[in-house]
Amino acid sequence: MDEFFIQQLCLIGVGSIGGSLACALRKAGVVKEIVGVGRNIENLKRAVQLGVIDRYEQDLQKAVVSADMVVLAVPLGAMESIFKSIAPCLNKNTILTDVGSAKGSVVQAAVNVFETLPPNLVPAHPIAGTEKSGVEAAFAELFNARRIIITPTAVSDKHAVLQVRSMWEACGAEVIEMDVEHHDEVLAATSHLPHMLAYTLVDTLARMDDSQEIFDYAAGGFRDFTRIASSDPQMWHDICLANHVALVKVLERFSSELKELTEAVQRNDSDYLKAMFSRAKRARDTFCNK
Repeated sequence: MDEFFIQQLCLIGVGSIGGSLACALRKAGVVKEIVGVGRNIENLKRAVQLGVIDRYEQDLQKAVVSADMVVLAVPLGAMESIFKSIAPCLNKNTILTDVGSAKGSVVQAAVNVFETLPPNLVPAHPIAGTEKSGVEAAFAELFNARRIIITPTAVSDKHAVLQVRSMWEACGAEVIEMDVEHHDEVLAATSHLPHMLAYTLVDTLARMDDSQEIFDYAAGGFRDFTRIASSDPQMWHDICLANHVALVKVLERFSSELKELTEAVQRNDSDYLKAMFSRAKRARDTFCNK
């Protein structure tokens, strides 16, 4: 097998995730040139200054025409329009991948544009990130020892899959393959639901009459639990819409459990509360120890 190397990477979306990918690949020495694309010209100029990208384009078609790897690091709602823009200029050997948090919508967007799924499309999702956004938040170590889920389609070319896997492994990540639908179900429970809870809690408290006093006395636990509510609202808006079927299922399950908890508190059910708290502690301790 040839040693993995990207001659030209086209990075559409130079934010914290896309920028960190660029930094990690550059640090690993497996990319020759990185071309960034985005709507915010100041962010692109800053990315060049920081050495995250080598140059930038605002014309999508010019950006992808010579690339051997194109990575879409944009909100899910923008995927279809970008596919439509770059489709006429993609080289048949250009590998196309993304970093979106829901995969079913990415696959559907590709079908809508290309009519049939491109063999060189390999959807992916890095299970990594912070609540910060923009290229200033990018750093090369973000993916070290973190899991990256790739979700090849039924027609994904084996070489394309290998190249996307190798790209993430070069960043220090552990790569796992998963079915598209299963990915969206798992992430709805483990990532999307927690974000919904954090956003809802902060929004609820902020709209209370004594909200200023509530936030003045918020302790570390509140900050820890709600940290992710500082994430990009547009990104999470798109994730909700893109993965709404799986997300509704886990929201309904959680709502049912929350109703039971409310009723237990109302009746001062000591046994229920102690059992639930103990189960939760054991589960989290086991997860963290892994």
